[in-house]
This record gives sequence, structure tokens and C-alpha cells, in this order.
Amino acid sequence: MKKMYSVLILLLFFIHPTESFAQSKDEILIRNVLQTQQNAWNKGLLTNFMEGYWKNDSLMFIGKSGITYGWQKTLENYKKAYPDTASMGKLKFTLLQLKLLSTGYYFATGKWHLQRSIGN
Repeated sequence: MKKMYSVLILLLFFIHPTESFAQSKDEILIRNVLQTQQNAWNKGLLTNFMEGYWKNDSLMFIGKSGITYGWQKTLENYKKAYPDTASMGKLKFTLLQLKLLSTGYYFATGKWHLQRSIGN
């Protein structure tokens, strides 16, 4: 039997304003970031997974224990919560909506689903 976890994620993506991509290319870039993160998670590569996030002390991550600030602290929390690949399970991101806010800024609404074996 499997445990399943899902939650709604809200993401704000920034595409460098000097790059001139059509919206469809921007969407492809954003989807690629999510796919790369999903692949890294499913291989147990937490540091690679975190590369998709803003590498800054002002990163705000909201989890079951509340708010965590900082990229490094978020990575440390992930490492504590998921000490091995068995505890990580399999992750699936689904991008539900992508909205252009202004040149180079996107608001993404999506969800994640984590499937883990019982006992983990």
C-alpha cells in the first residue's frame, strides 16, 4: 500500500529580461526547471533538486513546520526529513497554470504529488 501526498504549489518565475523568448519558450524553460527538479528528487539528489530554487538567504519556504528562510537552511531541512532515497519516495510536479505578469516574470500555479511506501 502506498501513501500519497499532494499539495498546491505557487511559484514565481523570473526569466532574465534581456532574453527575448516568446511566451511558449518561457513556458518550456519553466517546465524544464520543474522536470529537472522532479528527476533529481526521484534519483535522491537533494542538492540538484534545490538548484531550481532561488539560491539566496531570502528564499522563503513554507512547509509543515512553518516558514524557513534561506536556500541552505531549506536544503538542510530536506536532508533531515529525507535522509535516504527510500524516505523520499517518488515526486511528480504538475503545472496547472502559467501566467505572464510582466516582461520576464511569470506566476505559476501547480501541485506536487509525493508517493511513498508505507513504513516511510
